[in-house]
Amino acid sequence: MNLIVWLFVGGLIGWVASLMMRTDAQQGMFLNVIVGIVGAALAGWFISPLVGIPSINANSFSIGSLLVSLVGAVVLLAIVNLVRRGSVR
Repeated sequence: MNLIVWLFVGGLIGWVASLMMRTDAQQGMFLNVIVGIVGAALAGWFISPLVGIPSINANSFSIGSLLVSLVGAVVLLAIVNLVRRGSVR
């Protein structure tokens, strides 16, 4: 059951991040899930220790952990856009 929640929340976070970065038209549902999960993992490793809030990967489901995961997904999309196009947007 935890895997289903993780995939759903990862997809939701990836979708919101793609809306914020204006890349939603370029990616589908599968890529949104991947961006959300990888972004949450990156946030858990790099951002969570800085702010002291666990990510959703640490089985901590709260507003703070969702925001940390969203920041990780946005940063991931910014890096991908920078490599692809040479600009963040």
